[in-house]
Amino acid sequence: MIDHVTFAVGNLEKSKRFYEQAFAPLGYRVAFGEAGRFWAFDIDDGLFEIMQSADKPPLTRVHVAFRVKSRADVDEFYRAALAAGARDNGPPGPRPQYTPNYYACFVLDPDGYNIEAMIDEVA
Repeated sequence: MIDHVTFAVGNLEKSKRFYEQAFAPLGYRVAFGEAGRFWAFDIDDGLFEIMQSADKPPLTRVHVAFRVKSRADVDEFYRAALAAGARDNGPPGPRPQYTPNYYACFVLDPDGYNIEAMIDEVA
C-alpha cells in the first residue's frame, strides 16, 4: 500500500547508524542514498527513508510501526534498538487493548520518533 516513507532527522549519520543497528535483526539494510542528504532502507516490500533536516529538533511527532514475522523479531529489534541508543517507550509484550494477539515494542529514535515493531498473530 505504501511504497516509502521519509523522516526528517537532525543528524543524518547518527540516525543512519541507529537504524542500521536497530534494523539488523529484521534483515533491513541500506539500499541507496547520498551522504549528507538521505538514506533509504530496503524494508522488504517498500522503503524507509531518512533525510537531513535543516530544522532544529524537536521535529514533528511521528509514529511508525514495522510489521515483523515473529515475537522473537519484536524482542530482537527492541534489544538492538536500545543498544543503538534508543530510549524505551514500551517493552516487548502483549497489547490486548489493540487486538487479542497483538505483540509489540516501542522505542524512541535519536530524534524522538516513536518506532514500533509489531506482530498481530492469527490465533
